[in-house]
Amino acid sequence: MSERRTLYPAIEPYKTNSLQVSNLHTLYYEEVGNHEGVAVVFLHGGPGVGAQPLYRRFFHPERFRVINFSQRGAGKSSPSGELRQNDTWALVEDIEKLRQAVNVERWFVFGGSWGSTLALAYAQQYPERVRGLVLRGIFLGTRAEHNWLYVDGASRIHPESWQRFQSFIPPEERSDLPAAYYQRLTSTRREVQMAAAEHWYQWEESLISLLPREAPRMAPDELLAFARIECHYIVNGLFLPEDNYLLDNAHKIAHLPCWIAQGRYDIICPVVSAINLCQHLPEAELHIVPDAGHAISEPGIVDSLMNGIEALAERG
Repeated sequence: MSERRTLYPAIEPYKTNSLQVSNLHTLYYEEVGNHEGVAVVFLHGGPGVGAQPLYRRFFHPERFRVINFSQRGAGKSSPSGELRQNDTWALVEDIEKLRQAVNVERWFVFGGSWGSTLALAYAQQYPERVRGLVLRGIFLGTRAEHNWLYVDGASRIHPESWQRFQSFIPPEERSDLPAAYYQRLTSTRREVQMAAAEHWYQWEESLISLLPREAPRMAPDELLAFARIECHYIVNGLFLPEDNYLLDNAHKIAHLPCWIAQGRYDIICPVVSAINLCQHLPEAELHIVPDAGHAISEPGIVDSLMNGIEALAERG
């Protein structure tokens, strides 16, 4: 295997700001790199993870202008963990409002996992504003993907983690685990919310990387916001109007260049979703990383994503 690229050194934003997108929600965003560089918007996963300093390091600081933001209720956006006025189509409009606020005509859209879902939804709504897509860990929001994670699939590969995840919920409520978790994550009792958030997080964390890793610690409010928002989207089918919505509308972006980095052993977003997407996008390049799972920080994923944004910028 040839030598892989590694992340650029840590970098601070040259600008941070906030953008009010509704009467309730205000987004935190930051701009990183070169203000005159190639514009890229970074869409984080979860949903609910928020903008992370790690995300700044995928881009050459002299070549790219990176707009990194926290979606509604996540990270430094406010109100933290808020579920009202929080759905996929609100986020799509937020991205477009952010593009206008930072005065970018067209940009590359860079997102993984849930970020890939949101990137596809945004690009299909505003194809004229997108120069290309760099995606990781494709998630299309289908019932099959939901069942793989929360009914029968990943549970067969990580049965001990599944047992812990399932055991938090009484047997009579286990026929719909996300709904049972949602009831607890929206409880009026903080201790119930936090216990549910911890179990929700640990299930996903157990699946995220090919090799075991020490789970990153999140502050209590960040953990609760992540779990509440992610579960909110899961129980609502990611707010997509039909099961194959993103595939059925892929023709709207068939002309766009697209680079997909996909871990061969991704348990959260199995490779079949990336294969299905590529069958609808003739300009897509699928790069299956043979020794990677789902995590954005895995060496092969880092290498592929960095290669991808450079390649698309060259083509652009």
